Amino acid sequence: MNAFLHQLLAGLASGGIYASVALALVMIYQATHHINFAQGEMAMFSTFLAWMLIQSGWPYWLAFIATVLLSFVLAAAVEFVVIRPMHDKPALSVVVVFIGLLVIFQSLAGWLFGYTIKQFPSPFPSDAWYGSAMMSAHEVGAIAVTLVVVSLLFSFFRFTSLGLAMRAAAQNAASSRLVGIHVGRMLMLGWGLAGAIGAVAGMMVAPVVFLDPHMMTGVLLYAFAGALIGGIDSPLGAVLGGFLVGVLENLIGTYVVGTELKLSVALVLIVGVLIVRPAGLLGRTVVTRV
Repeated sequence: MNAFLHQLLAGLASGGIYASVALALVMIYQATHHINFAQGEMAMFSTFLAWMLIQSGWPYWLAFIATVLLSFVLAAAVEFVVIRPMHDKPALSVVVVFIGLLVIFQSLAGWLFGYTIKQFPSPFPSDAWYGSAMMSAHEVGAIAVTLVVVSLLFSFFRFTSLGLAMRAAAQNAASSRLVGIHVGRMLMLGWGLAGAIGAVAGMMVAPVVFLDPHMMTGVLLYAFAGALIGGIDSPLGAVLGGFLVGVLENLIGTYVVGTELKLSVALVLIVGVLIVRPAGLLGRTVVTRV
């Protein structure tokens, strides 16, 4: 029973990271109606920036804040320079651009920082009072950070005029323009927020999987499964789906298929959701008259 509880809690810790990346995927999907396949690589590159700052002598939390801000600016710049000119282009062309961004960020990280595996420090001491035999201090801290990020985003979108403008631009760009909302700026802001969230997720996962240019490949797959399960157009669903995938991946991988086949759990979940309920648990089913 203790082993099962440990795996369950560890799954929640992993799910918090998946939820963060899934939330970033949903935010970009709401803005562009496309999946950003480079989201994981952008988060990985941001984590390398944090590692560089820490190696230069910066305190962890100062490097954390600086990395989040730099990631916001970098993602916003990517939207403005690369994605915005593709606005009226065919969907396949946009997918190719996202794949190109994935390769560029992965190659750039390898060129600048090398392909050797690096250790990334955890901000949560291993002997902290909130750690236990069931959950390490870093796992508890990662869940807490995820919940704080989700709470801040919920408050931003629910209680601020800028957040409401972003929601309006994502739901109906034409009507938003009619009431004076600058849709282009809202989309750029959405990309910036997604980049910042991805950076937080990268810095939380790096102490667990170690830091290298390929560290977010599996995480992105699990996050994509979480976004589909919760609903690709539902931020709350993405968070719920991320935690659910983390728990299922850990339990099924440990007690059913083994650790070698854990990644296949995400693929099965993706296929199953697309067959049974394509809109996800909390997603909206859109009916189009033809």
